[in-house]
Amino acid sequence: MHAPPDHHAGTGQRGRTSARWRAAAAITAVVAAAALSLAAGAVPASAAGGYTVTATIPVGPVPAGVAVDPAAGTAYVTHYSKGGGSVSVIDAATNAVTATIPVGTYSFGVAVDPAAGTVYVANNGDNTVSVIDAATGAVTATIPVYTPGGVAVDPAAGTVYVTSGDDTVSVINAATRTVTATIPVGETPVAVAADPAVGTVYVANYGDSTVSVIDAATSTVTATIPVGNVPYGVAADPAAGTAYVTNTFEGGVKGTVSVIDVATNAVTATIPVGTYPAGVAVNPPTDTAYVTNYNDDTVSVIDVATNAVTATIPVGNGPVGVAVNPATGTIYVTNQNDGTVSVISATGPGSGPIVSGYRANKCVTDSGDSAANDTPITIATCDGSPGQDWTVTSSGTLKVNGKCLDIYRDEKTSKAPVELYTCTGGANQQWHATAGTLVNPVSGKCLDDPRFNTTPGTRLELYTCNGGANQQWKIP
Repeated sequence: MHAPPDHHAGTGQRGRTSARWRAAAAITAVVAAAALSLAAGAVPASAAGGYTVTATIPVGPVPAGVAVDPAAGTAYVTHYSKGGGSVSVIDAATNAVTATIPVGTYSFGVAVDPAAGTVYVANNGDNTVSVIDAATGAVTATIPVYTPGGVAVDPAAGTVYVTSGDDTVSVINAATRTVTATIPVGETPVAVAADPAVGTVYVANYGDSTVSVIDAATSTVTATIPVGNVPYGVAADPAAGTAYVTNTFEGGVKGTVSVIDVATNAVTATIPVGTYPAGVAVNPPTDTAYVTNYNDDTVSVIDVATNAVTATIPVGNGPVGVAVNPATGTIYVTNQNDGTVSVISATGPGSGPIVSGYRANKCVTDSGDSAANDTPITIATCDGSPGQDWTVTSSGTLKVNGKCLDIYRDEKTSKAPVELYTCTGGANQQWHATAGTLVNPVSGKCLDDPRFNTTPGTRLELYTCNGGANQQWKIP
């Protein structure tokens, strides 16, 4: 990940900020706890939890920001490189780069105004914002802004917001292409998001672990919200009335996402995700948020209704930027270390047998093909019956015969039996897979075939994850 600004470097405000933004950066590798991913067993490496990487597009060195124009069917990718900055234009229909537009050096943030047909690019290296005509691919204006980083557009208001290295946000009038206000915010603002529904702008301040809330009408900061450690990305969900902030260095290993209630400006939830989360994007039509995890090479999928991670998608090397096309549900991820963009599509829930990794002819079974509550879930010879036709849902549940795989009485202790029960969406019905195991994320324990007993009719249970073959499962 191009390093988030180093707020310990230097002493002079302007010199310090410019140097830290321009540093290329290797993130120190951290040994992470097992990621809760639905990409195990028989699921292809490019698929996870109802999502599939359908294309990997070479775009050139150090791709950073990404933005989508749903109306035109294009995606725009910036390159955080010194030797002549550029923006790659991707045709969503063909997943091919159709143009490369020269802009300033170390281009980072990018935002699209579909109504006006314009694209805004923050060129951190030469203190400018490039304005691109989406129809012609020509740069039509270059606006001076000191060490710009993140960019957001409010199409209804005709304003553009740009974070600056001198701890401010510049407000640009889209019609006149001039800076009309400079708003002091927190230390080292990196990312910015606009919520036109409530007329507010949210700024992630990397240096002091806060989010500044700006009233768009008055261009003043109305609240400063403490979030997790070292916030890097921010996205607003106008439909849900929430904002999401990635916290990059949380606890030294895993990162988190802070959920902010825009009505109260309070953090209402903190969601564990992968290591070094960077970008975040929201798709209101599907009630999902997507978070890039730089050090894990994954994207976390969050159900915004439950604030739970429902899938973890493997992508390229060093994912940073993420954007979603709300019209198609397609997700675009920039992979900074291998010069590619991953294109992710929702594939719908997978269905089929859950096969033992210990005995390939044994399957997880709804005993008696029953739809009754409290029916035991057992191991049995694979026979293609309805009681073995499981559906892996995007919400993290496993369904058969219209009911869900459930932990008896919401137990969290080892040897708790599993059964069939009416789907409630509760924590005792959540199953995420890690390296071939099925993990209940609340208890942290695995679905287990007791004592390697493959005798048909043996009831399955919850048990401490130990990596044993009796905890390995191939998932549809």
